[in-house]
Amino acid sequence: MTFRPGPPPPAPPRRGDAVAAAPLTDGEWHRLHPLTPLLKGGIFLIVVLGYVLSNLRDQLLEFFVPGGGPQDDGDPVRYVYEHGAVGWALLGFAVLLVVLISAFWVSWRMHEFRVTGDVVEVRSGVLFRSHRKARLDRIQGINISRPVVPRIFGTAKLEIAQAGNDANVQLAYLGARAADDLRQRILVLASGAQDDERTDARASNGVLQDRVDELFSPELDPAAVHATRIVKVHPGRLIASMLLSGTTVFFLVVIVAMVVSIAMTGEYGILFGLFPVVIGAGGYTVRKFSRSLQYTIAETRDGIRIGFGLVSTSNETLPPGRIHAVSVAQPLLWRPFGWWDVRINRATNAGNGASNNQQVSSIVLPVGRAEDVRQVLDIILPGLVGTAVAGPTASREQLREGSSEAVDVVGDSLTTTGDDGGFVHSPGRGAWLRPLAFRRNGYRFVPGAVLLRLGAVWRSLVIVPLPRVQSVKVEQGPLERALRLASVHVHTVAGPVSARVGALDAHDAQRLWSETAHRAVEAAAADTSHRWREREARRTPATHAPAPWAAPSAASAAPTGTWRADAGTPPAPPVRWSDVPPPGAAR
Repeated sequence: MTFRPGPPPPAPPRRGDAVAAAPLTDGEWHRLHPLTPLLKGGIFLIVVLGYVLSNLRDQLLEFFVPGGGPQDDGDPVRYVYEHGAVGWALLGFAVLLVVLISAFWVSWRMHEFRVTGDVVEVRSGVLFRSHRKARLDRIQGINISRPVVPRIFGTAKLEIAQAGNDANVQLAYLGARAADDLRQRILVLASGAQDDERTDARASNGVLQDRVDELFSPELDPAAVHATRIVKVHPGRLIASMLLSGTTVFFLVVIVAMVVSIAMTGEYGILFGLFPVVIGAGGYTVRKFSRSLQYTIAETRDGIRIGFGLVSTSNETLPPGRIHAVSVAQPLLWRPFGWWDVRINRATNAGNGASNNQQVSSIVLPVGRAEDVRQVLDIILPGLVGTAVAGPTASREQLREGSSEAVDVVGDSLTTTGDDGGFVHSPGRGAWLRPLAFRRNGYRFVPGAVLLRLGAVWRSLVIVPLPRVQSVKVEQGPLERALRLASVHVHTVAGPVSARVGALDAHDAQRLWSETAHRAVEAAAADTSHRWREREARRTPATHAPAPWAAPSAASAAPTGTWRADAGTPPAPPVRWSDVPPPGAAR
């Protein structure tokens, strides 16, 4: 069957100066950077060249120092030279080089992409063709990575994260400036913005000077990304947090075990078994440290920008509404210093063969103090819970005001226990199942989110935005039933954050289940984060007429100023197991 692509989708609407000046988003097919074959296939050529040079080493040494080189009868280069087949060998190498370059060139010619008003498409392959599409309204994030070698040549890899397993779309490689501009244009199209701000053209100082400037430029330029606030991770704190991590403890335990074993048995054979483990743990620590240098979290108009790296850099922009759960956690060894980390759940899984930047996918703040956590939450939460409080047509300032209560509660609840902070915690009989954490174990609601306070030794606070709730489950095992306790699991997409609280009173668990379900429906009806800049057009009556569904309702005109999905009063949630509404009942 012949591969024939269908008719092209419509091109992006040409409104605004940036759209008219963006050649890569005109709906036509474009090719990647001309150096892509070298960057992708250059490793193989380097291996071949290294093999040839290693075999020429003896001949070169004998040429400069007669009689000083070792004589190796199995040397293939010496065999070719002694049998007078140098010309044929050079001809074969030249043919192989031409074949490889031709294959890489054909692969580059057949690898194309285009950006339309709805999707980003990539088609590639010579014998086995593939055609991948990424819908703009389903983009979970756009990552730009610059490994050291592509960075020298002024190129970068752009990866569009999609919901699903191994659903990401890669463009490797693009020019560094073209990758930045293309990400900005894709986010503008996905946001629903009618116009974009004018982007000044960057002047060129020559090819060589541009490469030098890009190589030594900082990973984050606040003016270029329109960052309104930036949180940076202190390098000294980062080093100390890694020394106080579980990996370091495991590393020390292995070393102690090796020393004790050698001292008791007098045999050193155990070193050969445990040495690879030590090397693996050390390599993981070094990679993690090098990839966490210059770590920054910035607030931009198109979402959260997370960047890190010193030699090889990487940065990703997460559009609003793509974070499904947030966890603020404190390992035991960090408690004397008051350090915390912030992790998130996202609806994407890179899968095999895709980007291995899993750090950017789950960790937002590697380590920081309580004030750093508050600044990061000030960046994250407005796009998650602000719409559910202030309404779909709220401005950025109104979204921030709507999320301020959630940020205050989180900041004040990191170390609280019992009823402090308005949490409903486990009863006294919950000590049978949570002997240390029963007084801290609890939940509470804030506008637009449900908070779960967990752990006494390893403290954590989980924030689940109500628009992102997938389902709610109540569990009660035999022991919990005997103690009149239950567990509640607020389901989100898979990730490092688990929104599950146990050992609650059965009535409290039922109340958490029913109220979460009811509030999630209301919040989902108010959520507009999938087109996060469309509300800017709704607030511009001089240019765009207001949409019928954006008309103020009786609830939105209430004196309190709080937007609701319905104008009526929500029914009181059931508080008894028998009061659970039957399937199919009207809500």
